[in-house]
Amino acid sequence: MDFWMKEFEPFTTAVVANGEVPSSELSIRLLRKMKRVICCDGALQKLLSINIIPDVVVGDGDSMNGELLNGHTIPYYPDKSEEYNDLQKALKYCTAKGYDNILLMGCGGLREDHFIANLSIMAMYSEKVHLTMLTEHGLFNVLRGSSTFCSLPGLQVSVFARSSHTKLTFTGLKYPVNDRSFKWLWEGSLNESLGEEFIVEASDDEPVVVYRALQL
Repeated sequence: MDFWMKEFEPFTTAVVANGEVPSSELSIRLLRKMKRVICCDGALQKLLSINIIPDVVVGDGDSMNGELLNGHTIPYYPDKSEEYNDLQKALKYCTAKGYDNILLMGCGGLREDHFIANLSIMAMYSEKVHLTMLTEHGLFNVLRGSSTFCSLPGLQVSVFARSSHTKLTFTGLKYPVNDRSFKWLWEGSLNESLGEEFIVEASDDEPVVVYRALQL
């Protein structure tokens, strides 16, 4: 647990989407340590059910119980745009406020199409702000270029490149890769860390998503 808490020390803002309720001990501790919690409107009931009161609710209001909002006098930032989903609306709010080091939660666990879309949104917004997505099973980071990741021996790791032109190099993983491009997303999955860190290098600035399974 302490290993993962150290991983999240830089994060000051959490954005909670309307997916699986963040219910693990790690998720609750992180939510309680955040400077601010931004809630997508459909997730309000879920946060209140785990005794977390968000600092602001963002969305079009269609998925929200207005009585809950009024009962807790939580500020509501309406966004009626039909072009963006609620996670994008929350991230638009955060970037307008100048927030950085944002932890995304509640993004998976229910509809798989929403989860895939949320991963793509994270990759897109990572050009502007530092983001990590935490689910109840693992965490996702986006890199452009090269990054070193803290790890544990035996930690399960997967790497997904958006572009088949991106050449990848893995150091410190059980199945090393040297300057290789992947045509399919699965080709960089199901690897394993050998020690306390590993490195993923990409040949260009296209987004690469790195997944680490939680090992508590």
